[in-house]
Amino acid sequence: MADDEFSTSWTDPDYVAAVVAVLAVGALAFYIGLVDGAPSIETVLFVLLWVTLPAGLVYEIARQWG
Repeated sequence: MADDEFSTSWTDPDYVAAVVAVLAVGALAFYIGLVDGAPSIETVLFVLLWVTLPAGLVYEIARQWG
């Protein structure tokens, strides 16, 4: 993959969404480390929303400003 194919600009929507998604997954991994027991279906769905909603939101914001 060439360097010019992947933009690392803070205004690139794909890059911003990826950064937010990675940070959200890291926060969730930290939370899971603190909680005992297996997650329920409701928890799994909440986790999926907790990662995809912020990433989608910042993608749209970056797309509008970029």
